[in-house]
Amino acid sequence: MKKGFFTLGFIVLSISSLSAQEGSVLSFKFAAGDKSRILSTVNEDVYVNGQYSHTSEILNRISSEITTVDENGNGECRSIFMTSENSTNKYNGRNYNWGEEYESIFTRNTRGQYDIKDIYFMPTVRDVPVFPETPVKPGDTWTAEGHEAHDLRRSFDMQTPFKVPFAATYKYLGDETNENGDTFNIIEIKYQLYFESPVSTLTGKDRRYLPAITTGYSNQKLWWNNTRGAIDHYSEDFKISIETYSGDRFVFVGTAHAEVTDFERVNTVENLQKISETINQLGIENVDVKKGEKGLTISIENIQFKPDSYELMPSEKEKLQKIAEILKGFDNDLLITGHCAKRGTYKNQMRISEERAASVAGYLTELEVRDGNCIFTQGKGANEPVDTNDTESGRARNRRVEITIMDN
Repeated sequence: MKKGFFTLGFIVLSISSLSAQEGSVLSFKFAAGDKSRILSTVNEDVYVNGQYSHTSEILNRISSEITTVDENGNGECRSIFMTSENSTNKYNGRNYNWGEEYESIFTRNTRGQYDIKDIYFMPTVRDVPVFPETPVKPGDTWTAEGHEAHDLRRSFDMQTPFKVPFAATYKYLGDETNENGDTFNIIEIKYQLYFESPVSTLTGKDRRYLPAITTGYSNQKLWWNNTRGAIDHYSEDFKISIETYSGDRFVFVGTAHAEVTDFERVNTVENLQKISETINQLGIENVDVKKGEKGLTISIENIQFKPDSYELMPSEKEKLQKIAEILKGFDNDLLITGHCAKRGTYKNQMRISEERAASVAGYLTELEVRDGNCIFTQGKGANEPVDTNDTESGRARNRRVEITIMDN
């Protein structure tokens, strides 16, 4: 449910040279071409009609770029939100993984307010933070309007963001210096949710299964690095309750945290040649490397799993052990993409590709290539073949898993 948060990229905390008594003017500052990446983790318990349903860990990877800045300093941003979820049902212990990717284009003004179209589902929390036009100092408070825009396509078949407005209360708590000498401005943000869905938004839908009343709260805390002019990290605890017109009640309770992460650009000709040479030297068969839109991709064709399962064959584990040594040479996040041959139903193709991507990701985590929150998975089914599905050799090439060392 709580899939995303406000985009932290390109936020620069501008502090005017005012006296301590006058306080500081806080504002956003944007520069065309600026890039940023944020990693957030959401842990939540889900209840349906008062009964525990499942626990989810949701990873959000956000890469953003400021494309233009107008004469007023407002920045247009293009962001890619990559979301992966692991859920566990306590009754049968079933885990399932899925990954989705969202593009979002929006403009944000110097105070922090958004201008974003309804075709975009991310970010979830919008117009947070919003800074006042007047100076603030530790202990000062202010309020600003904001809203949450939830993606209810899966659970309620709503094809536009479900918007829940709120009034947020801000408090500048003071400053904090860590062991490295970095000083942070700490800002507390709190808001309550209570929203009755207008009937006009439910036209053409079976309203019995749609949200009638949404309630809840969010308590957030931001740490700003004044020297770098950007957010350092973020934390939140929240509760969201949705009651449908039929009387069903869905409750999401959890915590979230996020941090800006640095990365080195790896999508270069030099790294492409280096990895290709290493693959040849190690004698790894049915593997090649190529440059792509997201980064450098190592493609493992004809990857072998045990019959009717997503458990890796021993030969493939040996292959991944060699590839793991290559991946350990880079610190960037990894995207594991599963593909399959065009056999069976579309639903089954997607399931197989997703499960096999998750299997490879799990083994790379076991090999300590990356922490689990730095590996994202997705399944493409048979949608992106590299060869024909009319021959066995072509189908073997299409049964592949791609490991992308991500730049963006």
